[in-house]
Amino acid sequence: MASSFTEYPYSNSRKHYESRGEIVWEVPMDEKLIALTFDDGPDPKTTDRILDLLAEYDAKATFFVIGRRAERFPEIVRREVSEGHEIANHTYNHLYFNGRNRLQDIADEMDRTGEKLAEISGQKPRWFRPPGGFYNETVIRMAKERGYTVILWSWHQDTRDWVSPGVGHIVRKVLNNARNGDIVLLHDHVAGSTQTVQALEQILPELKRRGYRMVTVSELMKHGKSNPVKLDKPH
Repeated sequence: MASSFTEYPYSNSRKHYESRGEIVWEVPMDEKLIALTFDDGPDPKTTDRILDLLAEYDAKATFFVIGRRAERFPEIVRREVSEGHEIANHTYNHLYFNGRNRLQDIADEMDRTGEKLAEISGQKPRWFRPPGGFYNETVIRMAKERGYTVILWSWHQDTRDWVSPGVGHIVRKVLNNARNGDIVLLHDHVAGSTQTVQALEQILPELKRRGYRMVTVSELMKHGKSNPVKLDKPH
């Protein structure tokens, strides 16, 4: 096996990957569904509080889990699954695939996390999100070989909560830009910050008031325009 990215160092356009179903940024649809996604956890300081809020507003989410953190806090991962949320692969060490990685390192990051999440939850994750959103043909190919689809996020729904921009900024970013089929980027592990939790206290009730259902990425994918499903009226 080659030891670098020399074989597949480039990336194509968003249109190229969307048309092939290899990367998903959002899911165009007529239904009022939004997928909230949380990266980098689990974190005992914030993830449990997020799960409590999601339960309060009958919302489901997808957690893009770091493998080494799942090893430290397996009970939180099990809680995520038991409460109807979805877990997905976000590498083992939060390694950036920026074109200077050995193929074996990429494989190890994907495989080690996938195996650990399956061991903890009993479910094999379907989705993969590369840290920082870094991808190229190699990353796409290796994810696809392992049965993953790469999930990124709506460009208008990058909250940048990881830099602690203020609760108001996070709230406005999500609510001012909310559209059907959005994939929202949030984090449940941000060093020293609980801004995401505080923002969700405002975001969740307002989205629900507007008639949105917050669903997992898997649920969102089922309702795309190419595969519409009639929904019951929101409760």
